[in-house]
Formats: sequence, structure tokens, C-alpha cells
Amino acid sequence: MKSYREELWFETKTRREYINITRHVEAVVRKSGVAEGLVLVNAMHITASVYINDDEAGLLQDYDRFLEAVAPQDAAYRHNETGEDNGDAHIKRQLMGREVVVAITGGRLDFGPWEQIFYGEFDGRRRKRVLVKVIGE
Repeated sequence: MKSYREELWFETKTRREYINITRHVEAVVRKSGVAEGLVLVNAMHITASVYINDDEAGLLQDYDRFLEAVAPQDAAYRHNETGEDNGDAHIKRQLMGREVVVAITGGRLDFGPWEQIFYGEFDGRRRKRVLVKVIGE
């Protein structure tokens, strides 16, 4: 069995942003040489997320509106009493998830229709990383 690990780095200009990272993950899978296996993609920060869905602008706006309604940035969070100002980002990450696992078949990501991998940033404007771990044959 082969194993390959690579980190992707992102620094957003805004506090919240949704980035389609599918092409980055595909490139890592190609580099790995794995034809049949799995790829794990996970955010290495507790205020960011990796998830799978459609790359449609309206949907991304809907996510943002939903997450802000559930965990508003300007609410009174106990976490913020520690000197932080990102209590909302921790909750948004928890809702959107930490990681995804995708099958690799024939050296390619084995997706359903419209599926894409996204990096969701909820406390941006600083450098953060995403782990891509490929295992298989």
C-alpha cells in the first residue's frame, strides 16, 4: 500500500470565505500515484472546515446566511471572554465539519454528480493549512 501526504495552504482576504479546492486535491492524488484507494482532506485549524457540495454561487451565499443566522459573529460567546473574538467561527466549523474522505478509482476522485471539495474559512486573514492524505494501491 502507498501513502502520500501533502499540505495545502490558504490565506483569505476576508473573515469568511468558501474556496473550491477540488483541483488542488486532484493534483495531489495524481502526484501520489495511487490508482485505487482513499483520500482524506481535513482542515488543520479549529475555525475552518472541509466539506463536499455543489459549486453554485447561490448555495455558497445560502451557507453564509444560514451560518450567520445560527452563529452570528457579533453574539456574546463565552469563548470570546478569553480575549479571542472568534467564538462564532468555532461553531460554524463544527456545523460544516472537519474533513471529507473520497474514494479514488482509476486514479481519479470518484464523485457523484456536481460534487466538489471546499475549504470553508470562518476566521480568516491569516495563513492556515489543509491536510491531504492519500492511501491505496
